[in-house]
Amino acid sequence: MAKIYSLFAFLLLVQISLAQQTVGLFLNDSTSLNGYTLFAPGASKITYLIDNCGNEVHRWDQSTTNPGASAYLLENGNLLRTGRINSNFNGGGTGGRLEIFSWEGDLIWQYDYSTNTYHHHHDVAPMANGNILLIAWESRVEAELELAGRNPISISNPIWSERVVEIKPIGTDEIEVVWEWHLWNHLVQDFDSTKMNYSNVAEHPELMDVNFGVNPTGNNTDWIHLNSINYNPDLDQIVLSSRHLSEIYVIDHSTTSLEAAGHTGGSSGKGGDFLFRYGNPQSYDRGTSDERVFYGQHDAKWIPAGYPDEGKIMVFNNGQGRPGGSYSSIDVIDPPMDANNTYTISDTEPFEPEDLFWTYEADPPSDMYSSNISGAHRLSNGNTLICVGREGNFYEVNYDGDLVWHYKMPVGNNGPVSQGTVLTNANIFRATRYGSDYPAFINKDLTPGDLIEVNPLPSDCEIYGNPVAVKNYSNLEGVQVLNNPIHDFIFIKNQTKNEINCLLYTSPSPRDRG
Repeated sequence: MAKIYSLFAFLLLVQISLAQQTVGLFLNDSTSLNGYTLFAPGASKITYLIDNCGNEVHRWDQSTTNPGASAYLLENGNLLRTGRINSNFNGGGTGGRLEIFSWEGDLIWQYDYSTNTYHHHHDVAPMANGNILLIAWESRVEAELELAGRNPISISNPIWSERVVEIKPIGTDEIEVVWEWHLWNHLVQDFDSTKMNYSNVAEHPELMDVNFGVNPTGNNTDWIHLNSINYNPDLDQIVLSSRHLSEIYVIDHSTTSLEAAGHTGGSSGKGGDFLFRYGNPQSYDRGTSDERVFYGQHDAKWIPAGYPDEGKIMVFNNGQGRPGGSYSSIDVIDPPMDANNTYTISDTEPFEPEDLFWTYEADPPSDMYSSNISGAHRLSNGNTLICVGREGNFYEVNYDGDLVWHYKMPVGNNGPVSQGTVLTNANIFRATRYGSDYPAFINKDLTPGDLIEVNPLPSDCEIYGNPVAVKNYSNLEGVQVLNNPIHDFIFIKNQTKNEINCLLYTSPSPRDRG
């Protein structure tokens, strides 16, 4: 045993930088949810599907645009993908194109939801009936803004409000709009009593203050900046996320489009008004900065029925400008509802809850941070998959916050990078893990292919395999240390067999592992 320790002590002193791991799979623990992870790098036209060992099992490379920005694998095996196209709307998350590809890569349907007055952006939400919910900017000109009670000094011409539209794909390149909601129909203001929407803001948490969150002298064109949409079929409700206002909003989808334009109707009886909002109670004058919870958050979504913490809402809280330092967290809230699925709120206090139901932070918290993009979602086994978008790191943590899977996305501006390349701006909007029992995979060829990165390191990863045990190296001939100056671990290479025999981790935090 002493000989083994002596050998390792010697190896740790050897610095032969023939290879270093900077991308690809870093950890696949036996408790990770077995499945396939879908992601669409922001600088690529390719959408990838990998297994838990990082092997490519499928790809869609027929699109002509970069993502704009989300992609979903549908239960029938088709890929619903957004694409970025040019328009006079030029903000972060610009999309405009929606497309559906078959598993085999054939373009089934494509539509550009974009004109001079509206433009899709960021996200979509596929529905069980085959329809698609989307978010879109819509242009509002100076005269409309003044009439609505916006402070004239803060008017950028135009200003983009938001709409939600449910569309039904028709044929190969057409749609039918079956439902729509416009934020512009649900405003309040206390700036000018001679204009529309005038009232006490604090008395109307169901409405958006048209003057909140604007720079009095700056560019306020992209005022709200919604960045995600998610649908709850059990409640027939939609949750939206506003990065610029650091709030999430729940609206009623059971309304007709006419009811959604007003304040009555639907299962809630409240028409298109907000049923619930959370994250920044200053927006409706029922709180201070001390009560703010979200900071530029993304990817608000309900935890699906049958999953641990079902029915609660999970958010990737980016944390830009968070007091005490910028760091990201994954936060779950449990909105208070009565027996009729109505969200409860007092006459004077903000929407509850006061405390988060569940949260995950790195240790230390600053070790996980993405100033924008990113996402997270609960898995069926209770784990949570996290996409730290700026870094391109995908983490899976269990319910106790322990890291069980880690993958660094290996695609840069010019395609897959070589192992050893440091990606400093991965720019990936989101990653989604689908369990191996997901209906899309029935009768599909999921034979593991190559690793995506160029010049990959040898790997002995096994799906659901136990962590690699440290082997006895006392009889090893011709060993090398493959130096890795970026992470706290080393590779031990058997030159005789030309294989890597072990991987040592010495740091517990997500960032220390990548």
